[in-house]
Formats: sequence, structure tokens, C-alpha cells
Amino acid sequence: MMKQYLEIKARYPESILFFRMGDFYEMFLDDALIAARILDITLTSRNKNSADEIPFCGVPFHSAQPYIARLVEAGHRVAICEQVEDPKQAKGIVKRDVVRVVTPALVTESESLIPDENSYLLALCQQEGRWGCAWLDLSTGEFKASEEDSLTGAAAMLAAIGPRELLLAEGMRKELPEELGLLHGERTRSSVADWVLDKDYCSGLICNRFGIASPDVFGLDSLPLALLAVGMVLYYLQENRHASLPHLRDISIIRKNDFLALDPATRRNLELTATMTDNKKAGSLLGCLDRTATAMGARTLKQWLSYPLVQVDPIRQRLSAVEELVEQGLLRDQLVASLKGMHDLERLNARISMAGAGGRDLRALHDSLERIPLLRDALVGVESALLCRLLEQLDPLLDLQELINSAISPTPPFSLREGGIIADGYNPELDELRSISREGKGYIARLEAQERERTGISSLKIRYNRVFGYYIEVTKSHLANVPDNYIRRQTVATGERYITEELKNYEEKVLGAEDRICELEYTLFQQVRETVAAAGARISRTAAAVASLDVLSSLATVAVERSYCKPTVDESDCLEIIEGRHPVVEAMNLGERFVPNDTRLDGEANQILMITGPNMAGKSTYMRQVALIALMAQAGSFVPATAATIGIADRIFTRVGAGDNLAKGQSTFMVEMMETAHILRTASNRSLVVLDEIGRGTSTFDGLSIAWAVAEFLHDDQVCRPRTLFATHYHELADLAAARERITNLTVAVKEWNDQVIFLRTIIPGAASHSYGIQVARLAGMPRDVIERAKEVLKTLEEGEFEQGSPRLSKSSIAPPRKETAQFTLFEQQGDLLRERLKKLNISVMTPLEALNLLDELKKMA
Repeated sequence: MMKQYLEIKARYPESILFFRMGDFYEMFLDDALIAARILDITLTSRNKNSADEIPFCGVPFHSAQPYIARLVEAGHRVAICEQVEDPKQAKGIVKRDVVRVVTPALVTESESLIPDENSYLLALCQQEGRWGCAWLDLSTGEFKASEEDSLTGAAAMLAAIGPRELLLAEGMRKELPEELGLLHGERTRSSVADWVLDKDYCSGLICNRFGIASPDVFGLDSLPLALLAVGMVLYYLQENRHASLPHLRDISIIRKNDFLALDPATRRNLELTATMTDNKKAGSLLGCLDRTATAMGARTLKQWLSYPLVQVDPIRQRLSAVEELVEQGLLRDQLVASLKGMHDLERLNARISMAGAGGRDLRALHDSLERIPLLRDALVGVESALLCRLLEQLDPLLDLQELINSAISPTPPFSLREGGIIADGYNPELDELRSISREGKGYIARLEAQERERTGISSLKIRYNRVFGYYIEVTKSHLANVPDNYIRRQTVATGERYITEELKNYEEKVLGAEDRICELEYTLFQQVRETVAAAGARISRTAAAVASLDVLSSLATVAVERSYCKPTVDESDCLEIIEGRHPVVEAMNLGERFVPNDTRLDGEANQILMITGPNMAGKSTYMRQVALIALMAQAGSFVPATAATIGIADRIFTRVGAGDNLAKGQSTFMVEMMETAHILRTASNRSLVVLDEIGRGTSTFDGLSIAWAVAEFLHDDQVCRPRTLFATHYHELADLAAARERITNLTVAVKEWNDQVIFLRTIIPGAASHSYGIQVARLAGMPRDVIERAKEVLKTLEEGEFEQGSPRLSKSSIAPPRKETAQFTLFEQQGDLLRERLKKLNISVMTPLEALNLLDELKKMA
């Protein structure tokens, strides 16, 4: 047995081998040491106290799944080695072989999966700067591929997918680019041999798996690296998942221009699917919008937000469907009621197709399919094109419902091998065997009463155990009355045990029937499961339709509850939002009413909104809400505003927040500059850019100069001229509005009272003259002495008395003599700028507060 074990283990050296022995999975040697520690189970040994002592441990095979899940969660692969022949018929040692290898992305058992998240295996390959990507969720059968033209594109794809397991060629696994390594973190990385990345070999794998003549069927002819990535996935499945996978029916190609592009930094900054602080769904946009009733709906909503659309027609179809559900409250309520309690059709379908489903899974499928007619009835008479299309896709699969209902017991057992899974009346032979088995119990009771009367032994009992079968037990006090036809089998402390020819014959009949029942039930169940699996494509289409209905109902429910509006989506460069609100912040209980604000971005007068104002006033919230509203609209959702017109964006970029990358030796400022450089190289006229505090990580003049140059570049460049929200504490940047026709100044209104600052949260035209940093420092709990000293220093600086080395700023009485140095002006031709600024003023529409701010601004310019 150990020789057999070691031979199999040699083929799977990186996996913990679960070696089936009877009712247990055993682990030996190093595997046992690792598993015992992680699983907290008893470690023992064979050949104790000898030179050949072998550590081992084990878990029951019928409850092994939780143990497997814990090992996988701890970062280990588990190879499941089963007995592949009947032990009763084996000659010598029972044949065993590995039937599957469990890795994080190859788990299909429901208890090991997160219901509302996909479990992706993502393959990446690279040649000459281009990247191939292919990702598979084995638990649902979703299989997609794409090709990226840069490392940045591959990183964006990795961030969007968030795979549980990353698959690489062996060579790349050793030299994975740091950008990808940091994005994937500590999650599992697996590899295939470099030779697998051969076009002809991968093409053969694809053709064999899907039964097609050429990979061109899936559109892979023009995507050679995507083809290699798909081949990597299929090879990995072939090596680790030996069963047939009929639920993998096709491959969807994701092309670069099909969806709104979002780089990893933007996904993180906008907190689309998880928060930046704790990586949780609650507090993210997804958490705010998710009112789905099914797990497959929750996964689909996440995909819609991760891949917003860029084509106007499909976006409008989604919005029209949401609009109809918003207006038809009764229809919406009927859909939600029908969806609640529906099981995960996608994952049920996958388990059934992979022959991993039990009786309870089939009953769950039946119960879910019973709800499809309710959905169809509710949708009768809908008008929007998308809802009409989903109605057509809803197949109640009445033939499967009838089959499962007639074949599978309403309350099937967990085990498939112990009987009770097939319903009465489904199979005549099974019904007859069950009658024999049930009658056997009555026969034994009658025989016991008959023998008591015949022998006069009142305490006579007929019992059963697995060793002796049925037997008659007589106590010692009645042994003299035992008839001659009783055959003694065993002496026990209380008496003797006997059998008779009649009892033995009936035992063979009854026990034979029970064995035959178990065998026949398992055969019948397999036939039913195969019939259901053959309808996998129909189940898949219905599941997709149900998931989409769930998402549309969720978006409609949120829209009604929070007074969202239907946005107008078009091909223009206009992005206009009336009384827009941040969807997540608005939903939080922060103790104050959320103040809505207007926004107008376009390619003419308002290409760049230069936003100044104090800390804590709401600049970052305002800019993020604009980006989120645009993204929500392109995902097909209503938006938190009174009205909105969204000109389609091809990409959204954000440069928000401070963070370093110590692993790569990059400072906070370096990360900021790299992200800004990426935006300037990549953005187009159709992009939406959010820039928050460019240049703050270096000296004041350096940072101001960089921020000024970036703003000018975004305005003047002929290729990169995106709609931009530009927040800054460099108030000098407000001067750009006088010199650049498509830059508009905005500020956040505040009110000063009693040396306090009150944030009004309202965005108004104009520029700020103060940042109120000291007031914010007071709110943060800064010591009073520090606050007072900061005021002194600020006053000195504002009066222009600060020069490097000057004692006027330092409290020290010892200072080097002051040198008379001239301060160079940062910008030339201030007089011309002042004249231009004055020419553009419209005094007749100014508020008093705006006039005071303007006067302060002009004084500084002069």
C-alpha cells in the first residue's frame, strides 16, 4: 500500500494527497505533518517505535469537504485519490488514482464558495509587450478571453477580475512584473510548463474541448495571445480536473473598446466593489446598489459595475428596462417576490454537469424552476426591449420539473449510496424491492410472536447485527425449552443466539433486496442527473435571464427608494448633472443632510473645472460623485441627481489620495507622478479625469509648477483633451481661467464665524482665497499651543516677512544675519493677466460673497 501511495504522490509532489482507504482519506509522511497542524486533527503513526515509523492522519470521506476547504484556504492544493475499482472484486491491493486536484479556483462545492462572488482562474501570458488573458469560473462555466497591448492593460484586467488563482507559464512565474504581483497579493499562483504555449498545441486543446474545427469559431484567429491563454486554462483543467466538463460550452471574447476602461487606481479610488480601508463590500458602490435577491444576480451586478458599457444603444436598453420597473411598482414587487428564495441556477447547473450534484441539488433546481412561470406571468405585457428579450429567454423547463418531481424524493438524503433518494412510484422494480424490504420487518415481527407461542419462551427475541445477520436470542433460564431445529451460533453473557433455516432464507431475501435497492437507486439517479445535464444549455440561458432581471429589479428598487433619476446618455462631450449627490455618502448616516451640487463639463467653455476650497469642505466627495454618476449611467443604472446628461466616456481616470510603494522604492510623490503621467499619456478627448491635489508631495514651488503645467497640457494638447475635475490648494491655479478659455473656476462655499469655519458643502463659481487648514487642524484635536503658533507663522508668511534664514519666523534668538535677497516672481506678465481677468468679469450677476473673494484675488494678482 505504501508503495502505491508513494508512486501516486510522486506525480503530485506539490499537493497534499488525500488517499482513500475504506471510509477515510489518509495522509502520510510530510502531508500528515502539514494537515494535522492546519486541521487540528490527531497525528499518529504506523510502525511505531521503529526505524520505519510513518506519520499519518485521516478524515472521514463522507465529511471531508470542510477539511479540504481549510487546506485550500491555507494555500495548499489537495489531490483526491479514490479507489477506482470495487474492493469486493479486487485481486490484491485495490487500484487507486487521483480523480481531481482541488485548488482555490477549481473548487465547486457550494460550502467552499462565496455565493455572491465569482471564483476565477485567470491565465496570463506575454510576448513582445502584448498580453493574453483568459479567465474561467468553473463553478458557473463562465469562460472569457481578451488581449491587451500593454502591461497597464493587463494590470487593469487583473484588477477588474480579481481572480482567486493566477495561472502563469513557468518562466513568467519566476519573473512576474511587480505591478501584477502587488495587485494579486498573496493569493495562489500556479503554473504550466513553457512548452504549453504553442499555438498549434493550444488550438488542438480548444478544438478537442469544444468539438469545433478551428478556434476561429470563437473569434480567436486575430488574438494569438488570447488563444495561448485559453490553451493554458484548458491544459490546467486537463491535468487537474479529470472529469468531463460539459458546462463549458463557449468562450466570450472581451474586446478593448466594448467597455469603459478603468485602471486599478481608479477602481480603488472610486471604491466600486470594495472599500479602500478594509476591502469590504459594505461602503462601496456595489454595496450601495445591491438589493439583489439571488446569488447569481449579485455576481451579475458586480460585473455590470466592473465593466460599464460604452455603446449608447445597450445602455439605453438597460435604462429603459429600469425605468419601466421604476414606474411599474406592482411588476417590480412581483419580480422581487418570485426571485426571493430562488437557488443559484448557475452553480447548480455546473455541479449537475460535472456529476457532482446530489439529490438535494436536483430538488433545489426543481424548486427554482417552479418560480420561472411566476416570473413569466409578471412580465407579460412589458414594453422595454430588454425586458421583452429576457421574457423570451426564460424557459421553465417543464420536462425537467416533471422528471425531477417524479424521480427524486422530496427530502433526499445527503448520501447517494444508501438509498432513499428515488421517489416511490418512479420505477416498478424498485417499488417491488422496497415492498420486500418493508414486508421483511413485518415478517420478522410475526415470526417472533409465532416462535414465542410455539416454544413457550416469552423472552425470545429476534434481532439483527451486521456480523451475524438475523438471529434468535434466548436467555439462560429458558435454554431447556429450545427446539431441536434451532442452530446455535454464539454464546453471550445472558444466554445463547440461534438461527433457523427459515430465518436464514428470509434474511438472504431481505438483505439482498436492500443491497439491490441501493444499487438500483444509484443507477436511476445517475440516469436522471444525466438527463438534466443534457439540458444544461437551456438552464444556462434561463439562469442568465434570471440574473439580469434580478439586477434590473435591484437598480429599480434603489432608484425608487433614493429618488434617483434616469440619465440621458448620448455621444456628445457634455456631462451635465443637476443637483448631483454621492450615492454612497448620501446613504450613510453621517448626522448632516447631504448637499447636492450641479456640474457642467464639456469640450468648449467647461473642459476643466478648477476647484479650490478648504480641506474637509467636500471637494473630493464632489469629484468622486461626478465620476460615479457617469459610471453608474454607463452601467445602466439610474443616478442620484435631479437630472443628468452623460456624454459617453471611453475611460475614467482618478489621481486621488496619497500612498507610497515601499516594495519598489517609490515615494508617495513618485507614485503620484507615475499615475499622473499614465493619465496624460493615455487619456483621450472622450475621457473623464479626476485629479485631486497634483504636486503636493514636493516643495511648494515645484508642486505648483507641475500642477500648472499639467493643467495647461490637459487644456492645450490636441490628442489628450479630456473633461477634467482638478482640485487644488494652489490658489494661484485659479489664474489659469483668465488665460485659458476652457477652464472654469469653482470653489466650495464656507462661512467664518468667531474664528470658526462652517462648511456649506456648496460648489459655487469663483476661487478660494484660504484653505482654512489651521481650523481643520483644530477640529482634528491638535494641541492648542500648536494651533496658536501656527496662526503666528501664517500671519508672518501672509505679510511677506518670511525669507529663508530669517529670524522673523523662528522663535530662536540666535540666527544668522539676514541677507537681502529678491524673491523672483513665479509668473510673468501679471499685469496682462489682471487686465484679462477684469475684462471677463460680469459684475451684474455677482453675489456679495463672490465679489469679496474676487477683490481678494485681484489684490493678490496686483
